[in-house]
Amino acid sequence: MLRRLLFALALAAPSAGGAQGPALRVPVTVDTLPNGLTLIVHEDRTVPVVTTNVWYHVGSGDEKVGRTGFAHLFEHLMFMGSKHAPYPQFDRLLEAAGANNNGSTNPDRTNYYESGPASALPLMLWLEADRLGWMLETMDVPKVDLQRDVVKNERRQSYENQPYGLAFENLAAAIYPPGHPYSWSTIGSMDDLSAASLEDVKEFFRTYYAPNNATIVVAGAVDPDSVRQAVRTMFAEIPRGPAITRPTPAPFTLRDTVITLEDRVQLPRVYLAWHTVAEFSADDAALDIASYVLSGARNSRLTQALVYDREIATSASAFNSSKRLDGDFMVVATARPGFALDTLKSVIDAELGRLASGGPTARELEQAKNAIEAQFLNRLEFSSAKADQLNAYFYAKGTPDWFQQDLERYRRVTAADVQRVVRRYLLAGRVTLSVVPQGK
Repeated sequence: MLRRLLFALALAAPSAGGAQGPALRVPVTVDTLPNGLTLIVHEDRTVPVVTTNVWYHVGSGDEKVGRTGFAHLFEHLMFMGSKHAPYPQFDRLLEAAGANNNGSTNPDRTNYYESGPASALPLMLWLEADRLGWMLETMDVPKVDLQRDVVKNERRQSYENQPYGLAFENLAAAIYPPGHPYSWSTIGSMDDLSAASLEDVKEFFRTYYAPNNATIVVAGAVDPDSVRQAVRTMFAEIPRGPAITRPTPAPFTLRDTVITLEDRVQLPRVYLAWHTVAEFSADDAALDIASYVLSGARNSRLTQALVYDREIATSASAFNSSKRLDGDFMVVATARPGFALDTLKSVIDAELGRLASGGPTARELEQAKNAIEAQFLNRLEFSSAKADQLNAYFYAKGTPDWFQQDLERYRRVTAADVQRVVRRYLLAGRVTLSVVPQGK
């Protein structure tokens, strides 16, 4: 494994003279059916497996105030059976064929995927077509109520009853102004979930679960011509949906905001959050590298200063969260017993100031780039990861094979770029959220 990864890195890395090696390519064919469904096929016969990956271009960011949580609720409802594959046939048929499946929801999209032997592809496609074209007529109040309760219980486990679980929900509401698509959590509020009616659910499906709002990627040991014929046969009669109006949030400036949240925790934790930029924006890659310099390795600045040198924190992390419409950057640190969060904040601010004034060293920059590139290339070993990334690039950039361009974004980042983005974004207005033990 290590030899293969090092060999891949050697191929992808610039040569000593500055010339680039062979361009990284993930060849695909792209077709659009008359009903608007986009099909992307990537042939990879390395092993006889296949992945289907369907993106519906709807996430929690497309929801309305007062009706949050619909995108995630629908992820659950899509596994409740359709006309020709009633519950629980979806899972049983795939398991019998040696395949597995799942789905996920984020602020920008909902995806569903199946992976298994190449012989299972016709079944995968048929099941996806049936729940896109023939699920709505099977939807009823008992199914909605059942999955509503499941989602509510998931929320309790991950938010209300999870230590520090309400932190990110409070941060989203503080970073983004009211009504902004990212100002609420993907799982939605209890009140909104309770208010969802069967007709609300059906209307959401009619609007967003349509061929013209979906892209299906098939990646693996397949014949592209056969895949195109199968998809046209199974999906062609599903009608196009209505045109969709996307939210366009207005620009805003984040002002310093301080929040204290009491929780059933033993150790206090501080969250520092800044408003940054959308994914693939000019400063996005430099912010990713800044996050690695701050906390990506044992010798990174915050990890070293807080956890190892001063031993005042049990953990420290920094991450850049860029999304389709907007972005944010966070630093999170948990205090060791006996140390106050103000002490942690002062060390964090000192390290941010040092990075803003001097930038990363040449060694830090090289380490960050190498680590990011290694992770990037390692993901391409799996057809499932390639399939999801092809869908992501297609939605964001309009072209699925954008791997080389993405890689080049990080290669071009300089120490001055990192210094500049830290100055511009991480020394600006921020949200400071302190989570402390109850009563303290």
